[in-house]
Amino acid sequence: MLVRSSRREFLASAATVAAATAMAVEPGRVLAYAGTYSAPVGAEGAPGRGQGIYLFEMNLATGALVERAVFPNPDNPSCLALNTSGTRLYAANETATYKGGPSGSVSAYEIERPGGRLKLINTVASEGAGPCHLSLHQSGKWLFVANYHGGTSAVLPIGANGELRAASDVQRHDGVIGPGRAASAPPGSFAWSGHDRSHSHMILPDPSGRFVLAADLGLDRILIWKFDAAAGKLIPNDPPSMAVAPGDGPRHFAFHPNGRVLYSVQEEGSTLVTFDYDAATGHLKAKQTVSSLPPGFAGTNYTSEVAISPDARFVYTANRLHDTIAWFSIAADGTLRFVGEAPTGGDYPRFFTFDPYGRFVYSCNQRADAIVSFRVNRKTGALIHTGQYTPVGTPSFLAFLVER
Repeated sequence: MLVRSSRREFLASAATVAAATAMAVEPGRVLAYAGTYSAPVGAEGAPGRGQGIYLFEMNLATGALVERAVFPNPDNPSCLALNTSGTRLYAANETATYKGGPSGSVSAYEIERPGGRLKLINTVASEGAGPCHLSLHQSGKWLFVANYHGGTSAVLPIGANGELRAASDVQRHDGVIGPGRAASAPPGSFAWSGHDRSHSHMILPDPSGRFVLAADLGLDRILIWKFDAAAGKLIPNDPPSMAVAPGDGPRHFAFHPNGRVLYSVQEEGSTLVTFDYDAATGHLKAKQTVSSLPPGFAGTNYTSEVAISPDARFVYTANRLHDTIAWFSIAADGTLRFVGEAPTGGDYPRFFTFDPYGRFVYSCNQRADAIVSFRVNRKTGALIHTGQYTPVGTPSFLAFLVER
């Protein structure tokens, strides 16, 4: 009876999300900010052809992106985060040095309304080299940053005017480095990207804001902290982490809207792991592992992003080198079934995302210097290429803002 009840609740939560999406009011103007690599990125395979942060306006009928402005940033603003009110934007500047120190940086911008132009507020150290991901706490008072090359995760306080302050906490990722070959890699794979030391690749609070999770690719673990929202401190949970298969390299993860399931994508193993998540304790329990690739695939591939459709019916993940976005249906218990895939229309899809209303998906094809759009078939989950390419040098991220 307990299992049946859990499944009914899971379906009910998904139905609630779907209904909310269906009843969403007609949007106002939709803006999009694109993060880029604007300097050489070495192992990422691109010289850094972006100019900084790009501002686009979205055509709601066709999905086309029209460039409105570029805000120069030479320091690889590769990941972006918007606050809930749409008044501030934060950028992780993925560099190895800031003001002569061994750290990247994070910049805060004011968003001028209407129009969406950016005005720099300030920049502070990220407390580790190569900040590649950031996220905001639900209170709006704290920003979390994952420093890939530094192997650290940091908490940055946010002031009343949106300005960033020096870190209130820095956690160094310590542990045993995983093997150089992924346990779950496809036959013939030579995928290797980060099993030389710890690499903090993503950091995100859980839906309640009581816990913070970070994926460490080199340690093959998802780290879990309790979060002290008064002091801005990360306190190791018990247990303090959850392991994935040796060498698989957890990269990014996404919570189901019901807050009870987490999906993790592994960069070198090309897998999706479904975890049950206990919101009361912060515990993860693996229940399923599936390949991000179609049956019979052989060779080298690197996954990049994972996302859940706004109606919570499908999970999507991107494959680099294979250059596809695959989608999986979500069963009543949260497990996944491979449904299909679509070519990304360009090389090395580093990131993809839905528009605010779930009508389109946009793929940032890093090595192809373009963002490609797809119309979403909400019934089947299929992605249909619109035929539109938006030129952007080495794009790495896209964040949407609705102006009403």
